[in-house]
Amino acid sequence: MNELTIKRRVVIPVRAGDVMAEFISFDGDESGKEHIAIFCEGKEGCVPSDAPLVRLHSECLTGDVFGSGRCDCGEQLDEAIDRIHEEGGYILYLRQEGRGIGLYAKLDAYALQDQGYDTYQANEMLHLPQDDRDFGVAANMLKALGVHKLRVLTNNPDKAHQLSDNGIEVVEVIPTKVHVNKHNRGYLLTKAKRKQHTINLEDF
Repeated sequence: MNELTIKRRVVIPVRAGDVMAEFISFDGDESGKEHIAIFCEGKEGCVPSDAPLVRLHSECLTGDVFGSGRCDCGEQLDEAIDRIHEEGGYILYLRQEGRGIGLYAKLDAYALQDQGYDTYQANEMLHLPQDDRDFGVAANMLKALGVHKLRVLTNNPDKAHQLSDNGIEVVEVIPTKVHVNKHNRGYLLTKAKRKQHTINLEDF
């Protein structure tokens, strides 16, 4: 990927104006996916850190917009907004729906999960990667923002590894809460067991 540069910064009041966030677009991403950075400076009195809190959040229309109970994406995004609004930092909203396979393929995978296959098996049955996300683009976004050192808010060890491999210093990995319900229990267990997500199985 070519080097990214900042295209536009626009302040948008989110949550009915309770959170003032700066939305940042980029030039130089040849994929055309329109990834976005969202910056909050933190509440008054918070001390800026040389390693800001950053959440890499992959787009999930069903969870982020419609509150689907089949995943924990919407809850993780809400948690990230709360925490980053409190202490300052960035959410990188990455247009990588369905772990990179797209919305239609994700719905196809859901249909297979309804037959008893787990989320990774379903992708394999569709001849798709288990996880096709590229977090190298997040590293390039961060470099354009002047962020070379951070604390990452995630349960997914692959995010920290990919950031480090792309020249970003990860000084701390901070797990998100476990947002479990009766619909996503199996999904979360699968992520913990098969991909070593930092999800405390005792919470189940």
